Amino acid sequence: MNETRTEADSLGKVEVPAAALYGAQTQRAIDNFRISGIAMPAGFIAALGLIKSAAARASAELGMLEPAMAASISEAALSVSRGQHAEQFPVDVFQTGSGTSTNMNANEVIAALASAQLGETVHPNDHVNCSQSSNDVIPTAIHVSAELALHNNLLPALDRLAAAIATREEELSGCIKTGRTHLMDALPISLAQEISGWRAQLEQAGQRIDATRVQLRQLAQGATAVGTGVNANPQFAHRFCAYLSETCSVNFVPAENFFAALASQDIAVALSGQLKSLATALMKIANDLRWMNSGPLSGLGEISLKALQPGSSIMPGKVNPVIPEAVAMAAAQVIGNDSAITLAGQSGNFQLNVMLPLIAHNLLQSIGLLANCCTALAENCIADFVVNQASIEANLSRNPILVTALNREIGYTRAAQIAKRAYSEGRPILEVAQEMTDLPRNKLRQLLDPGNLV
Repeated sequence: MNETRTEADSLGKVEVPAAALYGAQTQRAIDNFRISGIAMPAGFIAALGLIKSAAARASAELGMLEPAMAASISEAALSVSRGQHAEQFPVDVFQTGSGTSTNMNANEVIAALASAQLGETVHPNDHVNCSQSSNDVIPTAIHVSAELALHNNLLPALDRLAAAIATREEELSGCIKTGRTHLMDALPISLAQEISGWRAQLEQAGQRIDATRVQLRQLAQGATAVGTGVNANPQFAHRFCAYLSETCSVNFVPAENFFAALASQDIAVALSGQLKSLATALMKIANDLRWMNSGPLSGLGEISLKALQPGSSIMPGKVNPVIPEAVAMAAAQVIGNDSAITLAGQSGNFQLNVMLPLIAHNLLQSIGLLANCCTALAENCIADFVVNQASIEANLSRNPILVTALNREIGYTRAAQIAKRAYSEGRPILEVAQEMTDLPRNKLRQLLDPGNLV
């Protein structure tokens, strides 16, 4: 278990676990960055594999790599993208701010795999890193990994949640309930109208995220160290994007300005802001569900969420709204991630941002959390909550705010007197209004019918 081999880099010799595919630079990072124990996200490592594969193919086309070596690098890199060597990427998120350690981790692992396949030495810098720098690879990996996570996970989950709400809207259009503003009784609203607001929030959040993807698909690759493209063929960026787009079925293009692509992370900050907006919407929906489910006897009790697990270690029979609570906590984490990404985005000193690993980790964690929250809400809350019709109707019949419908007939002041008396005596508005006005009962019933007020 403790067997090692000796590897060397420009600083000297390092002992590396004998079975490790990585080399000296990765081992130095493991030794130096004992900060969190959190490795870079799997989606980010997968993006690195895709990038290394496309870069090798582009370099071969442009005469920078021998075709056979490029093919072996590409094949090894794709195996990394498929997660086949996940245990070989242990470098901590909190590392050198350019992410150089993770880029070299990928270079060393891919070089070892390609060397074994090719039967000759593949160098991590000269060959796997050909036409590249950590300074353009890591920003590119941030964009690629985020785009793929949005495309494959978050946006489909968001669509499923919105569709689940739309299905319930059709079912609940005839359910009229007490509206609430400031948590106080307000004019009636249909339950379908209420949850349509949730759906619209989610659809709008998806549209804002989707708009950001246009810039997210612009990549830094080809900028190399400072944006001038030194050591890369002038056509490399375009050929790289063509190969990457072919593999991912996403239309990636070179960044409009390489200097901005290296020095700033404004696009990641913008995307994080949109993720925060979605998190805010999910927290609102989660809290609405918690309030509506509150009770079962002393709360609002308008709906009953599915019982998923016992709610107390001491109170038998207690069941809690665990999914909305989990979603609210995840939303809080996303909001916190956004604050960290915002601060990290300010660290673009001259030609390079130096908080790239943090941005990558937080951005992908936020996307993953939000995707899972959407799925949990759709499957365990929205699809099968039960409407407590008797409770809703009882609350609605006692709602003094129904008197608002009489304003045009009797004026605000007199309507307020009716509402106050009905509330203090615990009586229906219809009865009190009949006593305090000369309006016929049939007209009062029509004016006060909640169905006519929604």
